Amino acid sequence: MIQLRRVGPDRFIAALDTVLTIYAAAMRPPPDQLPGRLAIMRNHATYPDFVCMLAEAPEIVGFAYGFHGTPGQWWHDVVRRALRDRAGAPIAENWFGDALEIAEVHVHPDHQGKGIGRQMLHGLCEGRRERTAVLSTHDAPTAARHLYRDIGFVDLMTEFVFPGGYEDYAIAGTALPLSPPVG
Repeated sequence: MIQLRRVGPDRFIAALDTVLTIYAAAMRPPPDQLPGRLAIMRNHATYPDFVCMLAEAPEIVGFAYGFHGTPGQWWHDVVRRALRDRAGAPIAENWFGDALEIAEVHVHPDHQGKGIGRQMLHGLCEGRRERTAVLSTHDAPTAARHLYRDIGFVDLMTEFVFPGGYEDYAIAGTALPLSPPVG
């Protein structure tokens, strides 16, 4: 049985080794990228209104986290500027002016396909004061992309390549609060 637990920055930092192991198993990045990802995650825990959902069975098998996006945060600035350039300032302001930025959602491969990601997303968004939630995901027909669409996320931009990157991403958003989960 999966238990979801909402934790703040301190508990998230304490679980970073486990979180990074789940990230590596789910995403399979080159090993030399893991120290940088660890530093990014540690930095994210310092952002305003940071919250993390841990899925435990009883060990941690998944995590999702986000925070209030503000100017001066790399992802926020890069994506908001790109949306402004593609769709105009009013649309960028509507989506990013008061947004929960969902930075990571990962479930260990041994536990995928059981609704854990959906539960974590709903738990992460529950009770948030922001007007919208935004995220980036690979611009491909992945299980994650299907999940986000099923929950109510719509594409704000597709074929987006982050500076210094080479992969296409989709930037997606939804209004908060989320519709209640079905079933």
